[in-house]
Amino acid sequence: MTESGHDGLFGALFGRGLAGPSDQDWLQAMLDTEAALARALERAGLAPAGAGAAVTAAAIAANFDAARIGRDAVLIGNPVSALVRALSAAVPPYAREAVHRGATSQDIIDTAVMLLARRGIDVIDADLRAAAEHAADLACQHAETVMAGRTLLQQAVPVTFGLVAAGWLTAIDEASRELDRVRASKLAVQFGGAAGTLAPLGDAGPAVAALLADELGLAEPVLPWHTDRERVVQLAAALTGVCAAAGLVARNVTLLAQTEVAEVAEGGGAPGQGGSSAMPHKRNPVVSVLILGCTRRAPGLLATLAAAAEQEHQRAAGAWHAEWETVSELLRLTGSASSWLLNLLSGLRVDPARMRANLDATGGLLLAEHVTAMLAPALGRLAAHDLVAVAADRAASQGRSLAEAMLADPAAAAALRDAGIGQAELAEAADPAGYLGGSAEFVRRALAAHGRVEDGA
Repeated sequence: MTESGHDGLFGALFGRGLAGPSDQDWLQAMLDTEAALARALERAGLAPAGAGAAVTAAAIAANFDAARIGRDAVLIGNPVSALVRALSAAVPPYAREAVHRGATSQDIIDTAVMLLARRGIDVIDADLRAAAEHAADLACQHAETVMAGRTLLQQAVPVTFGLVAAGWLTAIDEASRELDRVRASKLAVQFGGAAGTLAPLGDAGPAVAALLADELGLAEPVLPWHTDRERVVQLAAALTGVCAAAGLVARNVTLLAQTEVAEVAEGGGAPGQGGSSAMPHKRNPVVSVLILGCTRRAPGLLATLAAAAEQEHQRAAGAWHAEWETVSELLRLTGSASSWLLNLLSGLRVDPARMRANLDATGGLLLAEHVTAMLAPALGRLAAHDLVAVAADRAASQGRSLAEAMLADPAAAAALRDAGIGQAELAEAADPAGYLGGSAEFVRRALAAHGRVEDGA
């Protein structure tokens, strides 16, 4: 991809990563398709010797006026006809019959999309894999770092930050695997001619399609897919999945980095990163914010491409045209999000002491479920739940610990005695490190699935 993704006021924010194709990238992908077709025709004996090489030598985007081709696109509703005329004029006369022979405009644009998607996926996946390594490092380093788990934005039960990072790792790895699947099985050449029959090439049409796929390193489909847009939808879904994984990490970081929480902070950025135009004291989680600025747009783009998948007969009237810029935008935003994700995870700062302080701030209320489980055999689960809930409300309103509130309440104190639970057992139940369930095993599984085996993990 070219560096043009960083152009303009917003390019460095939402065009980072260079996965989004520029106009020059689009032009080159179409030219690459035309050149590969000429070579395929020559290999099939349908073009003169040397025609493929001649067309390939001429098919360099820098040699063409993209702006003029774009202006002329209004004549037929896409830029291929103008491109074909310009390319034909740039090759020797003997090679001109090899330009665009048997093809239709959609063949060239759809194949170009597949090429651009492959290049974009390569860029995105490289960033994802590097980001996953940093998530794995965090999972290893903090497998025993206890913090408050939160549900509905409220403290719930203890977890470890290693488990949180393992969740990020698993989401990133699964998004990467889905990209790999799409790259391996869904990026296919398009070559069907006017109505999917390749009639101008006679019986040789399917063989030329196979040669074209070979020339471009794309899959050969069973048949042309002009109005079967499942490939595009699956590509869009995989890219949106990457955005979902990146957004998960970014949203967690924005919440954990709030001033009142302060359990993590972004780091490793440029001087002044995270500042405010009005408030000198601010240190905003700007990388996370930019990730979310990208990922929030992905679902709408996916919806557009899913809606465009319903197409008429052998060629769509408008739905196909809606795909081009939508795919470009989704590649651009996903590439930016994955690049920023790598930046975020590579510099994330974790504050275990602050995590512990926040965990202790409620005086053991996070262990109410544990105390309930201890009382359940003697009282029954629902009765134990209600008893602890009353004590928890009292503890919160009086600023006392859960243990103090229970021991001060005659009914709760009697229930504890009947269950054989004394102050020592209650104190043990209030230790967050003793109520982590399968956290360590889940971290180990996430690391193993990632391919990382750590001693003690």
